[in-house]
Amino acid sequence: MPDKNIQLIVGLGNPGNEYEKTRHNAGFWFIDQLTSRYNITLKNENKFSGDVGRVTISSQPVWIIKPNTFMNKSGHAIAQLSHFYKIPPEQILVVHDELDLDPGIVKLKQGGGHGGHNGLRDSIAQLGKNFYRLRLGIGHPGSKEQVVGFVLGKTPQSEKQLIDSAIDKSLESLELIIQGDMQKAMNQIHSK
Repeated sequence: MPDKNIQLIVGLGNPGNEYEKTRHNAGFWFIDQLTSRYNITLKNENKFSGDVGRVTISSQPVWIIKPNTFMNKSGHAIAQLSHFYKIPPEQILVVHDELDLDPGIVKLKQGGGHGGHNGLRDSIAQLGKNFYRLRLGIGHPGSKEQVVGFVLGKTPQSEKQLIDSAIDKSLESLELIIQGDMQKAMNQIHSK
């Protein structure tokens, strides 16, 4: 199924040291572990509004981007790169923090709404809903009013370790995801 291969992996987050350790940057943490594992160097590319790299995984060339547009304009950076290289939404994987999952839980899915996530909201506005999402659980503070402070708050070490191990687990299935074998990847990722 070559038309299902993932050609672009996006990690959502906010640029800058003050956001580096916040829960909202879980997508960036994924990209950091991915680049470390595959020895990829990202380079700031103004025309794509982000830090961009390219790697071959499972004989498949894949673009990687960490947008530097801030979360609520993430879709802009994704659209710039995907339109330039003519990558359809079905071949894009967006990795983001997910309030509805506990730290340590990760889920893979295609399509759906934004659930109040500003990075997803902008991505859907730019690309439509059909891209894949890798949802990294960060937990929920308990009330809607606390969400902004929670996602922009520093992650306690115990939660960070759970999120890091979830990222590690999802990277074990990355080759399947890139090959487009989503069902097998989901079975692996979603199993305890």
